[in-house]
Amino acid sequence: MQLIRLRIENDAMAIAYYPAEDQAATAHFMIAYNPQQGIGENLENIKIRLAGLHFDAAVLENGLDYPFSDTIVGVNYERIDVGLALTNMLNIPVVSQAAVEQDGLTATVKAKATYLKWHLDYYGQYDGVRNNGQEAMLTVGNGYFSLRGAYVEAHADKNNYPGTYVAGIFDQETTQIKDHAVVNEDLVNLPNAQFMTFGVDHQPPFTINQHDIQDVYRSLDLKTGILTISMIVQLASGHLLQVQSQKLANMRDWHRYAIRYTITPMNFSGSLQVYADIDGSVVNGNVSRYNVFDRHHLQTLGLESQTNTAYLSGQTKTSQITYTIGAKLTSPDVETTKHVQVTNQAQSVRQTLSLNVQAGKTVTFDKNVVLRTSNDHAPESLPAINDELAQANFEDTVKSSTDYWHNCWHDADIKIRGDVTSQRLTRVNIFHSFVSAAAIESGQLDASVGARGLHGEAYRGHVFWDEMFILPFYSLHRPKLAKQLLMYRYRRLAAARQNAQEAGYAGAMYPWQSAQTGDEQAQFMHLNPITDTWDPDNSRLQRHVSLDIAYNVWMYYHITQDKAFLGQYGMEMLLSIAEFWISKATYDDQTGRYSIAGVMGPDEFHENYPNAKQPGLKNNAYTNMMVAWLFDTIDQLRGDLANDVYQKAASAANFNGQLLNKMDDISHKLTLEINRSGIIAQFEGYFKLPTLDFRAYRQKYGDISRMDRILKAEGKTPDAYQVAKQADALMAFYNFDVPTVQKLIEKLGYKLPKEYLTHNIQYYLERTTHGSTLSRIVYAVLNQLDENYDQAWTLFSEALFSDYYDIQGGTTAEGIHLGVMCATLLLTTRNFGGVSVLGDQLQVNPQLPEQWDGLKFKHTFRGTHYHFAITHSKVCVTADQAQPITIAGKQYQLKANKPLTVADVTN
Repeated sequence: MQLIRLRIENDAMAIAYYPAEDQAATAHFMIAYNPQQGIGENLENIKIRLAGLHFDAAVLENGLDYPFSDTIVGVNYERIDVGLALTNMLNIPVVSQAAVEQDGLTATVKAKATYLKWHLDYYGQYDGVRNNGQEAMLTVGNGYFSLRGAYVEAHADKNNYPGTYVAGIFDQETTQIKDHAVVNEDLVNLPNAQFMTFGVDHQPPFTINQHDIQDVYRSLDLKTGILTISMIVQLASGHLLQVQSQKLANMRDWHRYAIRYTITPMNFSGSLQVYADIDGSVVNGNVSRYNVFDRHHLQTLGLESQTNTAYLSGQTKTSQITYTIGAKLTSPDVETTKHVQVTNQAQSVRQTLSLNVQAGKTVTFDKNVVLRTSNDHAPESLPAINDELAQANFEDTVKSSTDYWHNCWHDADIKIRGDVTSQRLTRVNIFHSFVSAAAIESGQLDASVGARGLHGEAYRGHVFWDEMFILPFYSLHRPKLAKQLLMYRYRRLAAARQNAQEAGYAGAMYPWQSAQTGDEQAQFMHLNPITDTWDPDNSRLQRHVSLDIAYNVWMYYHITQDKAFLGQYGMEMLLSIAEFWISKATYDDQTGRYSIAGVMGPDEFHENYPNAKQPGLKNNAYTNMMVAWLFDTIDQLRGDLANDVYQKAASAANFNGQLLNKMDDISHKLTLEINRSGIIAQFEGYFKLPTLDFRAYRQKYGDISRMDRILKAEGKTPDAYQVAKQADALMAFYNFDVPTVQKLIEKLGYKLPKEYLTHNIQYYLERTTHGSTLSRIVYAVLNQLDENYDQAWTLFSEALFSDYYDIQGGTTAEGIHLGVMCATLLLTTRNFGGVSVLGDQLQVNPQLPEQWDGLKFKHTFRGTHYHFAITHSKVCVTADQAQPITIAGKQYQLKANKPLTVADVTN
């Protein structure tokens, strides 16, 4: 094992490099500690000095003695967990000398590497959006509800935001802003029942603050779903305590969650008070730019208590969804049914327990919570909640959560060998994908997944086209969940038809932003935070959202072959969406082609043509290609259904033979604009727009990801330039493979020159600011297709790290980016692992990054369960049924439960 040993002191960092654990050091480095720089900047110097050396682990020789981490050091009155910092920086496990002396180097390094792959940890106290971002990343939940990973002792303030969200609970409020009546429908932040804190000798209760917290360590265990927060607190009175909270959602009885709160007095004996609240006074305050709008969505209707239980009931103000929350406080150290006092305030209820404690002796308290709403199938009556509370306990919730996640990791885990950081963040993404949606699989919830999961209030919790990046992962691992998410759309098909009718079209036009009922929730005006002026918001013209829904219908059916779904629901949705596009396409006698106008593509920077009176663009390439694909796909899927089943779906969609003929005609004659280099214009007239000097703007502004706001602040408009927020014209190459897209384009009557894909990628990369993290995903795939492997890895890594490092400067605080998280998972298996599910049988063409040694994962495709183990030179695949498979261009026949190994597979 190659390793480094280091000591970090106040004035210097000493490092020794060992080419093997049983050999002498071959290099020594002494790096001066610069007090003018932060700890992170000083540690960066270690990375620079070690450049060119390979090492598998690091040993810290002077770690402090802490119960929650042994790699913390103190430097110039500051503390840092060097283990966390250097693992992020060097992608290696860091262990302490004390642990090595106890268990040996090999065992210690192996244990730490395993720990790192299954835990998301943060050390230290942070402020503002940085802490709010960590709360989002530490969110626990079960898809019915989620709890942001805030301190249980915190109320919402500038640094902390303990949000609670239930899937599908929305409320509308109207606010008068500068002569505009603005209606917003928000995912509601429900009463905070997480709250617990303590007090000593009846002094004011402890609150989260920098002065009293000496140390804090937060750790999310991905194997169990338990978030543990450990603090060392020294009050102004001199009382020293160790405080730990553990919080998790029940993954079986998904109306429940549990908190275990332990307190250890370290230097005193005396009187201790524990407080447990249900706070109904909360507002939607997670997104600061929304604070100008009415944020009050809750009305408290009642407060009750019975012995050691407390209840709060209320309803949302406009949607009038009622909710009831019950909390039971217990302790093995005191009889709570006799000693808990309950205090009711106007909108909250507090349980207080007072007891005597002894120095060094830990006392434990459990808070079990049940949350139900009138949207549930089961009753939310007080007796029903009381009965459930009587059954609830911390140990049962731990068991249900541990059992669920054990099964989840067995089926959906992606194992990466040789890259600790990629492994950990991949599992973080898998974890949050199920935190956001697991309970919806039950079929008892009328909800879908928002673009920010259930982790924050950005985009007001609405459902966007991000589903297109999310559902393929579910279809491969939780097809029942994917089906229920599609049923959310099917149940809003009538609303989509109404949307189309009101806009003057036929068929179904799904909204760009969907919430409770499926009407359009996108705004008509947008308040620019830079200029403080109202600008038109035409984002609802991103009509491609209906095509993205159609893509998910097809992908689910293609993977599962669920003909019952296709016949009863899917085909009606596809035909209804197709009818909308037929009604929107217009024929030009001069060109002999159809055009589609008045739309926006995925690139949200372009809403219309400069100086145009009408919003929208003409012949957006992505939209037109997806329309052509949809029309072809419907024609193919008709053959999979019995005629009477198809006719029933067509009747429900009011789709007749005349429309079928029109659809076929349009599918051959849609307009694209392609220049002689084979570059596909993002929309008609794109090539006539001037280019921007990106270098000058980066020098002036640094971050230009939101170039639209920058240009508007300069009195300009992004509509007038060749600049893109994210991938647009080339999005179809992400959805499908190159032959499929090329066939679509050729069917439309266009010829493409050689190297056209390379030309397109280079052309649009130079014009894209990646204002959406989804852009990095798409361009990573495009570069992988074009064999630009370094660029693909860089873009993928940025996407994988995007929420962990909050690369967009505060957006993670408002909720994780679920589309990016799930898209990284699909990219890992589909592009790096090379397993394509686009054909009628699986095709495997692995292209592992150089940074990885191996990859293992499972897929369920058309009823067969596959297990893949892939390295740079070998593919091993096992299936539980005999199936044909193509590996590296060669056809093989799998035998049931017999591993097939194919060697000499190259990238």
